[in-house]
Amino acid sequence: MAAEKSIITVVGKDQVGIIARVTSFLYENNVNIEDISQTIVQGYFNMMMVVDTSKATKEFLTLSEELESLGKKIGVLIKLQREDIFKSMQRI
Repeated sequence: MAAEKSIITVVGKDQVGIIARVTSFLYENNVNIEDISQTIVQGYFNMMMVVDTSKATKEFLTLSEELESLGKKIGVLIKLQREDIFKSMQRI
């Protein structure tokens, strides 16, 4: 099965456990992290991940909705986008 690359962005006020909660969710849903970058700027957390969803245990839309819900629970904004859509948006 070919890789299905997607982009996850996480933005919000920095707090303990953001990375742990997001990566635990990905592990539990068999989503592989291929690359990750995170920074904190003046107390605001920003993380971007390239992930492979080809072996995920849930449909893409379900993953996206559950990540958004997780973000609300922990006080950050989480977005999951397919790589091709993300690239197209960056060109606009």
